[in-house]
Amino acid sequence: MTNQLPDRDPEETAEWLESLDTLIAERSTERAQFIMRSLLQRAGAQSVGVPMVTTTDYVNTIPADQEPVFPGNEEIERKYRAWLRWNAAVMVHRAQAPEIGVGGHISTYAGAATLYEVGFNHFFRGKNHPGGGDQIFFQGHASPGMYARAFLEGRLSEEDMDGFRQERSKEGHALSSYPHPRLMPEFWEFPTVSMGIGPMNAIYQAQSNRYLHNRGIKDTSDQQVWAFLGDGEMDEPESRGLLQLAANDKLDNLNFVINCNLQRLDGPVRGNGKIVQELEAFFRGAGWNVIKVLWGREWDDLLARDTDGSLVDVMNTTLDGDYQTYKAESGGFVKEHFFGKTPQTKELAAHLSDDEVWNLKRGGHDYHKVYAAYKAATEFKGKPTVILAHTVKGYGLGTHFEARNATHQMKKLTLQDLKDFRTHLRLPISDEVLEADPYHPPYYRPGADTPEIQYLMERRAALGGFLPERRSTHTELELPGDKTYEVANRGSGKQQAATTMSFVRVLKDLMRDPKIGHRIVPIIPDEARTFGMDAFFPTAKIYNPNGQNYLSVDRDLVLAYKESISGQIVHAGINEAGSVAAFTAAGTAYATHGEPLIPFYVFYSMFGFQRTGDSFWAAGDQMTRGFIIGATAGRTTLTGEGLQHADGHSPILAATNPAVITYDPAYGYEIGAIMRAGIERMYGPDSTDPNVMYYITVYNEPISQPKAPENIDVEGINKGIYLLKKSEHDGPRTQLLGSGVSVPWALEAAHILATEWGVAADVWSVTSWTELRRDGLAAEEETFLHPEHEARVPYITAKMADAPGPVIAVTDYMKAVPDQVRQFLPNDFATLGADGFGFSDTRQAARRYFKIDSHSVVVRTLQMLAKQGKIDPNAAIQAATKYDLLNVNAGTTGNTGGEG
Repeated sequence: MTNQLPDRDPEETAEWLESLDTLIAERSTERAQFIMRSLLQRAGAQSVGVPMVTTTDYVNTIPADQEPVFPGNEEIERKYRAWLRWNAAVMVHRAQAPEIGVGGHISTYAGAATLYEVGFNHFFRGKNHPGGGDQIFFQGHASPGMYARAFLEGRLSEEDMDGFRQERSKEGHALSSYPHPRLMPEFWEFPTVSMGIGPMNAIYQAQSNRYLHNRGIKDTSDQQVWAFLGDGEMDEPESRGLLQLAANDKLDNLNFVINCNLQRLDGPVRGNGKIVQELEAFFRGAGWNVIKVLWGREWDDLLARDTDGSLVDVMNTTLDGDYQTYKAESGGFVKEHFFGKTPQTKELAAHLSDDEVWNLKRGGHDYHKVYAAYKAATEFKGKPTVILAHTVKGYGLGTHFEARNATHQMKKLTLQDLKDFRTHLRLPISDEVLEADPYHPPYYRPGADTPEIQYLMERRAALGGFLPERRSTHTELELPGDKTYEVANRGSGKQQAATTMSFVRVLKDLMRDPKIGHRIVPIIPDEARTFGMDAFFPTAKIYNPNGQNYLSVDRDLVLAYKESISGQIVHAGINEAGSVAAFTAAGTAYATHGEPLIPFYVFYSMFGFQRTGDSFWAAGDQMTRGFIIGATAGRTTLTGEGLQHADGHSPILAATNPAVITYDPAYGYEIGAIMRAGIERMYGPDSTDPNVMYYITVYNEPISQPKAPENIDVEGINKGIYLLKKSEHDGPRTQLLGSGVSVPWALEAAHILATEWGVAADVWSVTSWTELRRDGLAAEEETFLHPEHEARVPYITAKMADAPGPVIAVTDYMKAVPDQVRQFLPNDFATLGADGFGFSDTRQAARRYFKIDSHSVVVRTLQMLAKQGKIDPNAAIQAATKYDLLNVNAGTTGNTGGEG
């Protein structure tokens, strides 16, 4: 801070520094902090150039004299923490026995045990706590430690521990590799091991807690969100990309704990730099409260005697790669290479033996330092807090593990490692027992009546019960009846309306419903006007915990932008990753809070599963319930926007997620039927499989929306296919299958085939190619596994059993979408789809280019009939010539309306 300026009066400088030292000595560091902040504030007001301090010295943020008294029994806690560390390591070690070999991670929890145990014993509140309990995002690779604690608590048996990573072969006594709620639905709450998703979801979980509170659904004012992360994980863009939301929303209910062991999976995070300092600057710049926990209490005396700052300077300038090396060497090595850097520091440590130097712990392994940080974090107001805890990866596991580059991949301990680890932890396990079967060292769990176990159980009882724990019981919802969905069945009359508007009309009535309307959560990433949802702004309002403190530029308009503390719309900005995190938090509120929310995440369909598929996978793991609306769908329907906006494949991407039910409806009444079935499946009292997400694609091309048919085939709509229009013409018969925006093309093609070529074409609306395929595959699987039973006929096969002639499937997506059902139909089958990249052009030209327009359907149908000998072989050639099939400017399918 001073090396850029000359010191024109060193004597005066010394006097100022002496005054500060005296203030600290006589009035404490807390008083000195206030005086320094006051001086900085006055300096700024007087235009004195003071540099912004984004990083502080490489020392603890909380001075030793400001540390609170540790309230627990450290001796007892340290004792059973040793048992936890042993059981966690042994569980992974036993899972790597030659006959099993499923692996696991030993070193992460070994280095983070103190960080977790201080929380478990003093801060993390369970679901029985009067305040509602905390949400804890456990670091995925540390899962063995959570299992080890549940084992000591009696929640898991030894047989369960031996089922680690063997989820089918040890079914009933299996433990998932990482936090996977779908695999262990009463244990884990939040999936975190796809690194970067945990930080995002934790931020939006904290926001969702405030949203529930501010909207009067639940009092969450006494709930905290904790996210345990790795310093290597912070290189993920997702890990840092949403920090501004937490700062802008003043989420002081959120605490990040970053385990800074200075190592990635393969090597140092910043070998030539200092990751803690980098993260401090980044978080502080993003508006967070930063607490560094770098050095254990053994350093306090050395730092107190460091009157000239030499030790702090060595701490500041030592690189992370060197810090890692020091913990892989010895006390003598540290004394020579660290303290020996300057004469002052060498003298400072001269009285310490090599063993005493080696026992100078890092802050993340010190109960007092970690407790002080957690207490400060939970009491800090106005900002989220990040705790940067300096640790050693593989701590206590021995020289083969501690701080080694390969420690993340090391799955088992040698016999000598086991003995050394046992001795280090002071466990009453003999050499003979370990030597008897080195692949199966025993777990250690004393009786429930021992003082240590009683203390452990008392602490959890006082804090509200065991963690992690997931509960799925929730407030029962009274679901809306027919009236709420009437708008979907009316059609658009003389006007045209895109299916996007049909969806919005149904959503609007759902939000008005007196039973569940307040539980609907529209989530929109800065495209509400494109989707016609700006009508929600003045009434539902946009959620902002700070309200709207500015004079809105469009305040005189009917559809003015309106923010409110109790707003209903979650408007994430241009931010799909954050929107999915918000969707996940809202869609799991039934479990995390026992208060169901029904999220509707509406977005450009191209920027959904393609951009955030990993987050949707985690949402499926977390058993999120809600609606995912892919608006402006289709490869040719969104005119003008071009290649990176033209979605021709999202249903295929969505189909890879087992929790996603994908629909491509053509009409508003189909949308209404699907949304009703979705709400009843997710929150109805009779649902047997509620943990799903409905992906519905909607388009921006206005069409005449028909009224719902009198005998509407609701079952067919929801299962994936129904007969829309049976041809009344005589002649060779064919079957046209369309979905979404292509259904009107199929109807037009059917009319042309009948009037110009004498062909009778039945038109089917396929609302879900994916669900039809899943049903067909399930039927085949049943027959394969139970050949003794009569084979079940797939739904589409049965539905079209009496539908003669070739099948021509047309879609505004790639051919692979309708090809999903090809194997379940005996008919000759042809697919028309938009394969390849999209481009900017008119709808008519683009559809003719991809050969998916009405006339292309006609020509392909005639070809198929000619192949079967049903019509003149020259008919298709004549049709292609008549319609100028190879000329993109001859296309006529579609219109120019709708938002681009």
